[in-house]
Amino acid sequence: MKTLDYVLGKICKVILPIPEEIFYGNKNSSIAICTLSSINLLKEISNSELLDKIAIAGRLLTENKGIDSLIRNVNSNKNIRIIIICGKEVWGHKAGDSLLKLHEHGIDSNRRIINSSSPDPLLEVSQTDVNDFQNQVKLINKIGETRFSKIKKLIDTI
Repeated sequence: MKTLDYVLGKICKVILPIPEEIFYGNKNSSIAICTLSSINLLKEISNSELLDKIAIAGRLLTENKGIDSLIRNVNSNKNIRIIIICGKEVWGHKAGDSLLKLHEHGIDSNRRIINSSSPDPLLEVSQTDVNDFQNQVKLINKIGETRFSKIKKLIDTI
C-alpha cells in the first residue's frame, strides 16, 4: 500500500503541482502561522509587516509527512511557543484537525495520531519528538479563518 501511495503522490505532484512555500520572519518571535491549504492567505502574510512579528509562516497539506515536517521544524526552534492554525482545511486529509488531535492526544504505539479522523495519520517522528512538541507549543485553532485582517488582529493581541 505504501508503494501505491508513493506512486500516486508522485503523479499528483506532476498533474497538480502545489508550491510548498515557507516564509521566515523574526527569528526571535515565539509565533508561527500554519495556513493549511490557503495559499492566498500565506501570500498576504508573506507580503506584510506580520513577518516582523512571527518566526515562520507556512502551509500544512498532509496528516503524515506534513505534520512530521512541522514537528521537526518546531522542535528545532525552541523560540516557537504558539502556532496559529488557520486557513481552509485540506479536503480529504484534514491535516489541521490531525494536528490538533496530535497535540491533545499524542500517538499510539504504532505512531498513529490518536482520535484523528484523517485517512492516514501515521507519523515517522518518535514519541519523544511528539512529547517535546506538545510541551513546547500552544495551538490556537482558527481553522476556517481565511481573512488576513482577522489573523493580523489576533497576532496583535498576543
